[in-house]
Amino acid sequence: MTKRPNILLTGTPGVGKTTLGKELAARTGLTFVNIGELAHEGQYYDGYDEEYQCPILDEDRVVDELDQKLVEGGVIIDYHGCDLFPERWFHIVVVLRTDNTQLYTRLENRGYTGKKLQDNVQCEIFQTIYEEAMEAYSEEIVHQLPSNTPEDLEKNLEQLILWTEQWMKDHN
Repeated sequence: MTKRPNILLTGTPGVGKTTLGKELAARTGLTFVNIGELAHEGQYYDGYDEEYQCPILDEDRVVDELDQKLVEGGVIIDYHGCDLFPERWFHIVVVLRTDNTQLYTRLENRGYTGKKLQDNVQCEIFQTIYEEAMEAYSEEIVHQLPSNTPEDLEKNLEQLILWTEQWMKDHN
């Protein structure tokens, strides 16, 4: 059986994780899992956050649900947080970064307003997700990639496809 890598795509909401992840899965044959969709389908929630107007993820149930899949390998995980996942799951962690002005517009277009909009833009300004990733995973596997333009998307795809191919050569 061919070993395949697990990839975590993370970053502030609106940076392009889902777009990159779906396209990367289509081009590599890896399995794409969007944590928000998985939680919605399985109702993996632990209450509701009134301030942010969204359900609270039941992290333990999500991890339990995914563990066997990730042990087998070949999975791309898309989520705006990263410290809930076991370090052993991932071979590479990619933090997507977007210019604040673009991010603001993308989030506004999604219907984000007020505190939710401000907090997410601040999260990007202060590199919160990148720092979280650096604390949760070995520095050698954490990478930041720009995600501002269609050209960035294409370049990121190319880099990650090459990385995946090389990982498979090295581990099979």
